[in-house]
Amino acid sequence: MPALRKLLLLFVSCTQLIACNTHAQDLTLVNDRHSEYTIVIPEKPTALEQKSAKVLQDFLARVTAYTFPVVKEEKRHTTPGIYVGETFYGNKAHPGKIRSEGFLLEAYKNNLLIKGGSGRGLLFGVYDFLERFAGCRMYYADAVATPAMKTLSVPGDLHLDEAPAFEYREVYDPASLNDDYLAWHRLHRLDDLWGLWGHSFNKLVPAKAWFASHPEYFALVKGTRQPAQLCLSDKNVFDLVVNELRKRMKDNSDAMYWSISPNDDNGYCQCPTCKAADDNQGGPQGSLITFVNKVAKQFPDKLFTTLAYGYSHKAPRNLKPADNVYIFLSDIDAYRDKPIQDEGTAATFRHDLDAWSKLTDHIFVWDYTTQFTNYLAPFPNFQTLKANVKYFKQKGIKGVFAQGSGETYSEFTELRSYLLSRLLWDTGADVRKLSDEFLAGYYGNSAGKLLDQYMSLMQDNLKISRRKLDIYGNPINEYKTWLSPENIDQCSILLDKADAAAESNAAWQDHLKRCRLSLEYTVLQQARMFGIEKHGIFIQDDAGKWVAKPKMKEKITAFTANCKKAGVTELSEGGLSPDQYQADWDSILARVVTPSRIVGARTELKYPFAEDYPARGNKTLADGNPGYKDYSYNWLCFYGVPMVATITPDAPVVCSNVTLHFLSDPRHWIFQPDSLILEVSVNGGDFKAVSTMKLPPEPEHYEVQIPVFSLPMKLKKNEKVTAFRVTATCPPFPIWRDNDRKKPMIACDEVYAY
Repeated sequence: MPALRKLLLLFVSCTQLIACNTHAQDLTLVNDRHSEYTIVIPEKPTALEQKSAKVLQDFLARVTAYTFPVVKEEKRHTTPGIYVGETFYGNKAHPGKIRSEGFLLEAYKNNLLIKGGSGRGLLFGVYDFLERFAGCRMYYADAVATPAMKTLSVPGDLHLDEAPAFEYREVYDPASLNDDYLAWHRLHRLDDLWGLWGHSFNKLVPAKAWFASHPEYFALVKGTRQPAQLCLSDKNVFDLVVNELRKRMKDNSDAMYWSISPNDDNGYCQCPTCKAADDNQGGPQGSLITFVNKVAKQFPDKLFTTLAYGYSHKAPRNLKPADNVYIFLSDIDAYRDKPIQDEGTAATFRHDLDAWSKLTDHIFVWDYTTQFTNYLAPFPNFQTLKANVKYFKQKGIKGVFAQGSGETYSEFTELRSYLLSRLLWDTGADVRKLSDEFLAGYYGNSAGKLLDQYMSLMQDNLKISRRKLDIYGNPINEYKTWLSPENIDQCSILLDKADAAAESNAAWQDHLKRCRLSLEYTVLQQARMFGIEKHGIFIQDDAGKWVAKPKMKEKITAFTANCKKAGVTELSEGGLSPDQYQADWDSILARVVTPSRIVGARTELKYPFAEDYPARGNKTLADGNPGYKDYSYNWLCFYGVPMVATITPDAPVVCSNVTLHFLSDPRHWIFQPDSLILEVSVNGGDFKAVSTMKLPPEPEHYEVQIPVFSLPMKLKKNEKVTAFRVTATCPPFPIWRDNDRKKPMIACDEVYAY
């Protein structure tokens, strides 16, 4: 038995020795600034192959301090090579086809192959190699890391064959402006793929050019032709669209997709022919898909997209999109504190996605990753990113447009872009590992850990509050919940510590200043709402006059300067630039406040205010804080019902006038009242009407205005009012801003009694 055991042990040892000897030996590409390798490109390289070789050469020189020669294949001799692109040797060694936009990294004998599929797959492969083996990183367009390495090796058995999870991948954030960032992170840019993008009806048949002379080309809405959308059953409209597309395609023959989509508005056509198509398919998507299919048939070699958004979100009953038509489905109505698959407000999207999927497998998703009304506001949605992308992949989605803040800087845009780009390539990417890596590389190891605590605290505070994360929300409504002054102070302490930890590195300090913009913006916005109260803008001087707090103007000036340095061009979608924001604040500080005689009065409402924009609830109408041009705070809003407010001051007051400010913001379906009635009580019981005002219909406009209405009272001399009742009626939608999916709104900031 001992002899048998010895033989067995000898056999195992020999087997292990053979396995070790047959294990492929690592390829040492550089050793102490020396190398036997050259970068080999095809004899007749394409522009992409030349660029890929140049990128590889440049970055390897930064990392290893050795510059690899780049040679054409015909000049190759016997030295080992890094074969880039469609070389004869590479194709012979690996003749198989690389998947679309994918790449191959392979050690073959003593050589390294980098091959790519269609598109920029080869360049993607080069960047992957630089990350995976040379430790290079591009955290943001202005932050590239290239560590120093004396030895650079790759495994001798290397075989990596990758392809993207989605055929279309876009993260619409400021980083998307940088070509190198896009290539490094394997992303697309809509301008590079689409000949015509997004809402396109008005681009194909402009209302300014055609509505006056041919109103029949446009939608019949409640019996009247309106320029909001097109009449999709009109033959001339079809001819105009086809001719316009043909002209644009001639000028942009390389474009992959062409959008035929409704304008970002309501008012689809209700003419008999369009209505028949819609009734047949269960909604306005019937006439839309019929029209898009008809146009797509004229261009069988082109790809078209159309938006399933707003009134066109539902799938038709049985009308299938043509084979060259992609449906671009929006999830705009979903809150963002939970993943799409779990969020209640995403139920309609999930249902729509399932319904469209029964008709076509050509579906893109238009997703949203920021707060469009306040780009700098805290928006802790990081825990949903991976879950959402995985859900899209599981449902068979072919492409994702992740809309962030576009060309303007927003809160943590650098990290969101970094994570989303990796997830759109590989839905199983390790977000925790990637996040740790980014935070350490972009902010420094110690500061990065503190920022991780900062983000966790934000996330925990949101979760504890049970509040929803709305892409059209604001940081003001959360002043009692997850963005309370107390919570903001705790977050600020972590940023202070991060600043101290990164003080030795100027780049890290600049990056942290961008982070701080989010809290600074929140504090400034909430100060407008707090007004004359603690944490507000104003204090009383020794004479009892309300004035701006000391250094308030300096804080705002510093904030706007840091915004511009960070790349903030607008603070909300279509909103103020930093300079305009400064001017807006200058106006607020100059205006100060002039509280009326009924500040703090008790207010009772006959109809409930809009829960979406609670302001201070009933107290809003007598809290002494004026409203400005943002409807989301200091304005008490009413959807489709009158504002009937009974205001009872603590003691009877003598006054001769009541003044009210209303907001007019048609873009958000907010209009001035239809009529005003003022009633007063002088005996603590009965009310009598003392002033009425009938207002004319509001003319068409889209500017934010604050009309002021004065209601005089004719009372006996020194007669005191014990209570006021103000009635403001809500108008119907004007024909120029009709919306059958919403209710009109009126908004009042304060009842001023003088």
